[in-house]
Amino acid sequence: MVRIGLLMSVLVFSAAAHAQPYPSKPVRLINAFAPGGASDVVARSFAAKLTDYLGRQVTVENRVGAGGNVAAEYVARSPADGYTILMGTLFLATNQSLYPKLTWDTQRDFAPISMVTASPLILCVHPSLPVKSTKELIALAKKQPGELNFPSAGNGTSMHLSSELFNMMAGIKTLHVPYKGSGPGVLDLVSGRLHFMLNPMPEPMPFIQAGRLRAIATSTAKRISALPDLPPVADAIPGFETITWQGFVVPAGTPKDVVDRLHREFVRALKDPEFAERMRGMGLEIYGTAPAQFGEFIRNENIKWTKVIKATGARVD
Repeated sequence: MVRIGLLMSVLVFSAAAHAQPYPSKPVRLINAFAPGGASDVVARSFAAKLTDYLGRQVTVENRVGAGGNVAAEYVARSPADGYTILMGTLFLATNQSLYPKLTWDTQRDFAPISMVTASPLILCVHPSLPVKSTKELIALAKKQPGELNFPSAGNGTSMHLSSELFNMMAGIKTLHVPYKGSGPGVLDLVSGRLHFMLNPMPEPMPFIQAGRLRAIATSTAKRISALPDLPPVADAIPGFETITWQGFVVPAGTPKDVVDRLHREFVRALKDPEFAERMRGMGLEIYGTAPAQFGEFIRNENIKWTKVIKATGARVD
């Protein structure tokens, strides 16, 4: 009878714990890249808002490595309870093509919450480089094949693949220098160790405004309101267009009511005028897509970038 009573107590306690409304403990946002990069800025901004909305502490953890694989694998293997959220970027759509032996799969292992923001990439050069336009950069690269270099936030990231697409469409050859996050690469460009980069807007903007970097183009098909005087790369390379995006996913199997709650709170943050203005001030466009819409977007991105990876021979070594 004692054992039966003990068992019943355990079952009652477990049922009560399971019945607790979400969230009943702190929540973690896992960012795949180093502090200071665009995804990190977005993740920490949302963490602060979600802490208020959810009534529980929401913290950001940077699990850096292998172009997003370290963070993705960690979240994919985490309990499907809504307490571990992945800050997803392009790697969710590209790493299946870049890494043939992945232990995780976007479609199988994750449930989308929302694509929250997106940004054009800015084509920048160090001021010492004697170029003031995309055409002049291309001409210099053709004159010095393999001598100009560019940074990325890691192999297979939007910076890497967009730059490889730039090389391919411009008919040039430049050297890729991968970093663990975009922030360190920006600093090395500012210091003069690197020559040019295609980087999301948030990191280079202060250096552009201070005259320590020279912006020469955007990666969008048309001019953008944040930098109306800056022409698109497409003016020099017709058809060139790429953006970097940020969104959130949770482990597959996370209860629908938890996914729906998280989606509501992310969208709530985006509808806050002060928060939205802060995002736009960093050059980010506001989205807040529904879970199914975000899932479809990732599938389409996978199709697009798989073609680019095959055509350019982009590698992760």
